[in-house]
Amino acid sequence: MTAHTRAPGGAGSRDTFFHPALFYGTDDEYTAGVGAFVRGALEDGHRLLVAVPGRRLPLLRDALGDAREEITWVDMARAGRNPGRILSMLQDFADRHRDASARVSIVGEPIWVGRTPAEAWEATRHEALINLAFAGRPAGILCPYDTALPGEVLAQAYRTHPVVGGPDAYHASSRYADPHDVCRDCDVPLPEPADAVVVPFGEGDLARTRDEAERWAAAAGLPPARRPDWLLAVSEATSNSVRHGGGRGTLRMWRTGRELVAEIGDRGRLSDPLTGRRRPDPYATTGGRGVWIMHELCDLVEIRAAAEGLVLRLHMELE
Repeated sequence: MTAHTRAPGGAGSRDTFFHPALFYGTDDEYTAGVGAFVRGALEDGHRLLVAVPGRRLPLLRDALGDAREEITWVDMARAGRNPGRILSMLQDFADRHRDASARVSIVGEPIWVGRTPAEAWEATRHEALINLAFAGRPAGILCPYDTALPGEVLAQAYRTHPVVGGPDAYHASSRYADPHDVCRDCDVPLPEPADAVVVPFGEGDLARTRDEAERWAAAAGLPPARRPDWLLAVSEATSNSVRHGGGRGTLRMWRTGRELVAEIGDRGRLSDPLTGRRRPDPYATTGGRGVWIMHELCDLVEIRAAAEGLVLRLHMELE
């Protein structure tokens, strides 16, 4: 394996995509590894986005000193609360600088200690999809991983990143896997709810289903300010079932301690794993708008493709 002493924002030619995972165990290792990537990118004249959990932002700003003024900063714990939103954010940043002479470099930390297992699975899917979305684009995306994360999360990082390492050296990952394979492996069975309201629907039932979803959410305690988001997300999902999922589907709704969950199941298929992962062109006819809206509105969207069809779980926190 070839070792790299630093993870520059643009390893290789200007037309290559560079996607390393940085493993760190201490704050010093974190600032050393991220700092080397950021300084290398700035030295090479790259446009730079740093999207990490908010508690990490002051640490990096202090370590980078005056260089912090040249960086676009994002609190990933807020912007990436739903992992399904992250790829769209990264692509939007890259697209804004597509016509610039400078290469784009990004630090993106999508999984941190405290993420739920469900969020970590969807963030792992996101990491695999980065390799499809940015293939052939002149960009570098460094993804830090705290070694205190669960072993399964760290093992998946080796499968989703072509290059891995620590603050001092990087090398090719011998466990890197095809992104499509990783996405299929993310389709683990979802746990069954203890109790759920079940609403079958077809083409002529969409209005009734929306009304039922609205009444149930209000009775379950969803704040009025969030009800339009809930209703639109459920409406997009049920409409997609009618259009693309065999003409009908089943809506199930339940409440956990802190959130409401709507699950929509149908006979559909998701042929493109990148569906809904980028901001849709309002004039395009290729689809994906509904799934993108769900990601933007919900706190978590779980997608599962199974032999019997497609399942989407929409999570919305009560506060």
